[in-house]
Amino acid sequence: MWFDTHCHIDAPEFKDDFSLVLARAAEQGVTGILIPAVRVADYEHVVKIVDQWSGLIPQICFSLGVHPLFTLDAAESDIAATRDAIGKYIDHPRLVAVGEIGLDYFVDHLDDAKQEWFFEEQLKIAKDFNLPIVMHVRKSQDQLLKRLRSIPISGGIAHAFNGSFVQAQHFLNLNFVLGFGGTVTYDRSLQIKRLAKEYPLESYVLETDSPDIPPAWLMDEHSRRNEPAYLPRIAESFAKERSIDLATLAKANLDNIKRVLPRTISFL
Repeated sequence: MWFDTHCHIDAPEFKDDFSLVLARAAEQGVTGILIPAVRVADYEHVVKIVDQWSGLIPQICFSLGVHPLFTLDAAESDIAATRDAIGKYIDHPRLVAVGEIGLDYFVDHLDDAKQEWFFEEQLKIAKDFNLPIVMHVRKSQDQLLKRLRSIPISGGIAHAFNGSFVQAQHFLNLNFVLGFGGTVTYDRSLQIKRLAKEYPLESYVLETDSPDIPPAWLMDEHSRRNEPAYLPRIAESFAKERSIDLATLAKANLDNIKRVLPRTISFL
């Protein structure tokens, strides 16, 4: 049983063959998908997907939050709307976190002060509802750690982690796990490969970030669209780096998800 901890199946890239994408995932043994919303306008759609497709993907679940790349066009009122939405769905058995939230200092057109404010305000929401977070981390590790220490929460997932070994340990100490996906399949991703075997197996979860971060075998294809059906093959690359079997990795992935996203225990 495979669980994709980060999959934007609600993205427009999937609108033309949505059901086929999910069917392919199910055929490959992907029984769980976490859909992290990225803006207020998507919240209801994400919940609707979870409600409608739990028959095919029995461990499908969601988180709600404003992604840093969407803060540029977001209004301050979106924080109140996010708090209201979390309150509305707090008893929904498939709401597992606040996210995708975080900081991104790679994209140069963002308003840094604004995205920082949005992150801090959403940390307060996570703290108030005692929810973990699904966190976007891109050239922002130290600033994220600074804010996580000032607004302590229960932990969560550091999605697509690509920081230093010291930064990774700091996140692990705060009850985060490191999300690994398609980049571990790249021959030149030497730092990622080292990170994938530096820490105990309890430190990691698997993800695709579909439709983004295409694995290596898609790089020469006309369409580089990633999808959740590729998770088992990504897992093979991760398992190879760790010199472990796939059954051990699949179990560890689920155990780690249940630890940092405890609301998943009810359906995993």
